[in-house]
Amino acid sequence: MVTVVKDDKIEIERLQLGPFGTNAYVLICRQTKESVLVDAPGEASKISKILQDTSPRYILLTHSHIDHVGALGELRLKAGISLAAHPADGRNLPSSPETQLKDGDSVLFGNIRLEVLHIPGHTPGSLCFVTDKYLIAGDTLFPGGPGKTGSPAAFKQIVESITSKIFPLDDDTQVYPGHGDPTVLKKEKDEFAAFSSRSHSPNLCGDVLWLSS
Repeated sequence: MVTVVKDDKIEIERLQLGPFGTNAYVLICRQTKESVLVDAPGEASKISKILQDTSPRYILLTHSHIDHVGALGELRLKAGISLAAHPADGRNLPSSPETQLKDGDSVLFGNIRLEVLHIPGHTPGSLCFVTDKYLIAGDTLFPGGPGKTGSPAAFKQIVESITSKIFPLDDDTQVYPGHGDPTVLKKEKDEFAAFSSRSHSPNLCGDVLWLSS
């Protein structure tokens, strides 16, 4: 567990869990101790240990890929935490989310408001969550490029969503992805500018890097 944010309003803990070292994030309101968990990759006991000192409100799902949901069933059963996801990905889960989220929704816990961004491309229902200058990005945006896409249409979709919904955020927004280390939004904007200045194959998709693809 690593504390990646701790200011006067919010604390954010990162856990790297499961066989793929997927990031889960516990966001805690420092005034009320209410919390949300973003993604449940595996090792439910480690997640529960962090949550036990808080009052968990939701499990928020960035998307439904197996490496992000391995501990979902156990956490929902044992801790009784309700699940919130986008309906396009929620239908792929073993049990339906109690709350369906869409673009522009807000999630409230304690004195914290998370804005919901629907960023399709990696999956049809991929979500990001932003509060203040902290963006929990799932597998939508990584240091150096977007999340993996399975078709040129999906790549075009993820780029359009990133540029229209994420890039308008402040340059100093900290980006916390679903795997690996965080990045700063200005770096991604600058590298995307270099990417967009070059011509590319219309079939471009898969693992794309702004500076070398």
